[in-house]
Amino acid sequence: MKRRTFMLSGAAVAALGGIYALKPSSSPAVAGEGDFEITYSEAEWRSMLTPDQYAVLREEATERPYTSSLLHEKRKGTFNCAGCNLPLYASETKYDSGTGWPSFYDALPDAVGTKRDFKLIVPRTEVHCRRCGGHLGHVFSDGPPPTGLRHCINGIALVFEPQSA
Repeated sequence: MKRRTFMLSGAAVAALGGIYALKPSSSPAVAGEGDFEITYSEAEWRSMLTPDQYAVLREEATERPYTSSLLHEKRKGTFNCAGCNLPLYASETKYDSGTGWPSFYDALPDAVGTKRDFKLIVPRTEVHCRRCGGHLGHVFSDGPPPTGLRHCINGIALVFEPQSA
């Protein structure tokens, strides 16, 4: 292959990647963008959340793996959004993915939204609370049955509500 052909092929691939990256996702954006039922100013969010929660939920940060107190939570109940308390995940869908973050194979109906995320160059699917837009984590297609999905969620973005006896 000639150098010119190689360079032109590389430029074409880069251009197509750029077009793909600019294609809008079908879901609303996260963390202050779009129309969500619950909205607050930056100052209000900062007063309601811990600094670490704010970084994850509003600035799309990621907590360090194996640091979440919810990683080994095994009681029955729901995992709610730490920003607005919307129930997001049922304990029955939680499993140990070995990744260091709480993982679920499915969300509750009408609980989360998604959008494309290109922060690591490779496209990923970001998961956010559909009510307040808070960033939760990402969803991957390497999970267990019945969905084959792995919702890899920052534990700090969740609050566990045990099931009443």
